[in-house]
Amino acid sequence: MAESSGRKLIVEVCNAKNLMPKDGQGTASAYAIGDFDGQRRRTKTKFRDLNPQWDEKIEFIVHDTESMPSEILEINLYNDKKTGKRSTFLGKVKIAGSTFVKSGSESLVYYPLEKRSVFSQIKGELGLKVYYIDEDPPAPDAAAEQKAEPAPPAEATEEKPAENAPAEEKGEGKKEEQTKEDEKAAPKEEEKQKTPPPDKAKHEEDPGAAATAPPPEVENSPIAHSEKPKQQEKEKHGKIQKHSDLSINDHELRSLTRDRSRSAHDLVDRMPFLYARIVKAKRAKPDSGSSIYAKLVIGTHSIKTKSETEKDWDQVFAFDKEGLNSTSLEVSVWAEEKKEGDQITETCLGTVSFDLQEVPKRVPPDSPLAPQWYTLESENSPGNDVMLAVWIGTQADEAFQEAWQSDSGGLIPETRAKVYLSPKLWYLRLTVIQTQDLQLGSGSEPKVRNPEFYVKAQLGAQVFKTGRTSIGSSSSCSANPTWNEDLVFVAAEPFEPFLIVTVEDISNAHTVGHAKIHTSSIERRTDDRTEPKSRWFNLVGDENRPYSGRIHVRVCLEGGYHVIDEAAHVTSDARAAAKQLAKAPIGLLEVGIRGATNLLPVKTKDGTRGTTDAYVVAKYGPKWVRTRTIMDRFNPRWNEQYTWDVYDPCTVLTIGVFDNGRYKRDEAGKPNRDIRIGKIRIRLSTLDTNRIYMNSYSLTVMLPGGAKKMGEVEIAVRFSCSSWLSLMQAYASPILPRMHYVRPFGPAQQDILRHTAMRIVTARLARSEPPLGQEVVQFMLDSDTHVWSMRRSKANWFRVVGCLSRAATLARWLDGIRTWVHPPTTILVHVLLMAIVLCPHLVLPTVFMYAFLILVLRFRYRQRTPLNMDPRISYVDAVSIDELDEEFDGFPTTRSTDQVRIRYDRLRALAGRAQTLLGDVAAQGERLEALFNWRDPRATGIFVVFCLLASLVFYGVPFKVFMLGFGFYYLRHPRFRDDMPSAPANFFRRLPSLSDQVM
Repeated sequence: MAESSGRKLIVEVCNAKNLMPKDGQGTASAYAIGDFDGQRRRTKTKFRDLNPQWDEKIEFIVHDTESMPSEILEINLYNDKKTGKRSTFLGKVKIAGSTFVKSGSESLVYYPLEKRSVFSQIKGELGLKVYYIDEDPPAPDAAAEQKAEPAPPAEATEEKPAENAPAEEKGEGKKEEQTKEDEKAAPKEEEKQKTPPPDKAKHEEDPGAAATAPPPEVENSPIAHSEKPKQQEKEKHGKIQKHSDLSINDHELRSLTRDRSRSAHDLVDRMPFLYARIVKAKRAKPDSGSSIYAKLVIGTHSIKTKSETEKDWDQVFAFDKEGLNSTSLEVSVWAEEKKEGDQITETCLGTVSFDLQEVPKRVPPDSPLAPQWYTLESENSPGNDVMLAVWIGTQADEAFQEAWQSDSGGLIPETRAKVYLSPKLWYLRLTVIQTQDLQLGSGSEPKVRNPEFYVKAQLGAQVFKTGRTSIGSSSSCSANPTWNEDLVFVAAEPFEPFLIVTVEDISNAHTVGHAKIHTSSIERRTDDRTEPKSRWFNLVGDENRPYSGRIHVRVCLEGGYHVIDEAAHVTSDARAAAKQLAKAPIGLLEVGIRGATNLLPVKTKDGTRGTTDAYVVAKYGPKWVRTRTIMDRFNPRWNEQYTWDVYDPCTVLTIGVFDNGRYKRDEAGKPNRDIRIGKIRIRLSTLDTNRIYMNSYSLTVMLPGGAKKMGEVEIAVRFSCSSWLSLMQAYASPILPRMHYVRPFGPAQQDILRHTAMRIVTARLARSEPPLGQEVVQFMLDSDTHVWSMRRSKANWFRVVGCLSRAATLARWLDGIRTWVHPPTTILVHVLLMAIVLCPHLVLPTVFMYAFLILVLRFRYRQRTPLNMDPRISYVDAVSIDELDEEFDGFPTTRSTDQVRIRYDRLRALAGRAQTLLGDVAAQGERLEALFNWRDPRATGIFVVFCLLASLVFYGVPFKVFMLGFGFYYLRHPRFRDDMPSAPANFFRRLPSLSDQVM
């Protein structure tokens, strides 16, 4: 038996709902079998129940914690037949090991039962709690004793009961056609519990051990256990080591170490750098009273290492070879010695020079160049040595990230390349039910006949209030106001320590009491099928009132929602917050940030000339990347490449270019703000898979004086997908998780939560080191899209007009037909009219066939390059100075008196909503138009196939039959309707619009 790693996987099989009847009497007797890592466990049988409740825990041993994320947990449901026939299949659930959570973070998740084949008749869902616990591995002596004992025979249910009955799943009508051999292949349940099969007893490890029958009913007993080859190999070499808790799943591992011909920097150019690693020095005459340092001189660059008494530096310097104007590198070692009066004298211990033409080249995955001793040439102090290594490499070198960089200002933290992660966000739902036994104060206080109360809840900086409610009397014994209202917060990990709930008395203008709820004790849930338990908390008043009543609330962390922290039209992630609901990635996004050209100066250097210290920020999903800052160049070359996992193709990549001002501080010691240079967006659904797009995009930024072109940025993008089936299935699945549709938030509440999430992300990223500035995060997240702008309103209005212009063109064409402007065309329309009247059944197939042919012909004229934000669509050139002043005006406005300011702000708020509505209306027409112009090649390809199949179907299906079937389907009973959006609606909502091109 393989040795345990000290980790156990616990699966709580809670219940199942709406199972398919399989016993021929309208019910089913279900039991569950779990398989994980070669182990099998079984639950009890619940007889004649289509909604069985088990509430059983089954345990599995995790032999290798590192490989656990790559394992699959499979739970199969079977109908238990005690009449001697075989057990029938009720459905299965597969759960990836990467979604397992640690004990304490588990929640009840309902998984829809999957079919085993296309002929299976399966329905219902299974409720599970899956988590793991870490324990100390068993002592060696105990493990040896367990090995010495004879192993009991495995039960006869090692094979799944339904595997020998494929005809079961081809329909209930074929059940009676089963042969007797199939029935004999499935053992009876009574026989399973009596004796093991004789073949199994012959293959026991201990031939002399007697085969004992297992007890008649064993809860959670292991059914079968088979060791994997990797476990056997580990046993040959000794005991299994206990690994750390850090692990990654298979797809993440493939993303890190992909076996492909292209390298990790194949989208960018290789930039040559001269590397010098200074390790340490050795003096012929040791002098403990002085410290030494090394100096590197090449061209105009002169850099010192840190001064060390121990003569050990181990520093790496990277010189941009394009910025060098010398052919040799000179390394010298100097000794510093303090004399009286704090005067420091420096003595050169020697120099060694390197000709750049003779420096060796190194390209990963070659091993690092070993440093060696070099004798320093010196007339005054011979015999000194320095250990160093000099080579020519690229930005792919392992030493580059931690090296002193000549083009980034050296070792300045604010100029280094970094990767940031947005905090994991949850919705926290607080349901305020009622209060009891409120103590409203002493008798000396004024009393109101009908006092009014409300409840205020605070989580960090977020404060929400319930509505007001009154009671009939101010007596403390009958003060039981009821609300039943939900308050929803945005919570970021690590969570705030307390959720503070306060009851306020409006009538007497004082606080009744408050209660603190530990966020660590709040229950987590993933759907709406289970309600969290309600709880009572005592209210604490002031010092004179330690008890002021109690409050009844229900609180939970919602893991079934995706916390929206971006504008809807530029979303880059739609995954649920709970890890248990995570799905496997469908592809990989690779972005090469190559460089920029013709950047304009945005600040002055030393008050004499303009300069730009540019860097790039790319954001997709929760991952933010920031390139290094190239100092004082108008044509910087970064040549950095980054990757993201893609879970949804209908998402947007956002890339922004900024000028770095934070590495310098003002007179007050505060860092300067970074300056916007421009931003681009690329929608992944408009990209062909496994194709490299390498283009230059214009950078335009809106300033109070108007739009200004700041230069161009060169970006290379590749969207690779390993499974076309998964990619196509994504187009028919809902954009957001299920909870957004079954328990949606209102538009106003969704806006509040989105802007709250934006502020939390901004604050957390600003606390990183080095920080990602607030102005950068807000610019990337489009946090000001809700603010009124005449320019944006014009852009959305003309987008609506652009969609309606197609209808106007059609109306003019019909008017031209009616007035015989072009007689041949009018004659053809007459012929078409007669064909429609005489053969109406050919209308739909002809329309779809024409659509199919037109779309196929338009394929050659499709857009070949990814689209960026369009200044023409954004109307940046058709805006007045006054409108720009209004757009850049603060909120509230400072341009008029107080009364006008209030009215003006109210007008802008209403206009902002109308602006959003115009954009949503325009997006619907643009999605329909995008279906016909190949903006999204895969979506249009799906529609092309649909048109072809529809044309063939309608050729064979009469139109009257179709209309009757459509009418019955449209008027179907609500029982037969799904809560989730239909596949055509999901497909249409995923089509790209021009929203992501509006600045």
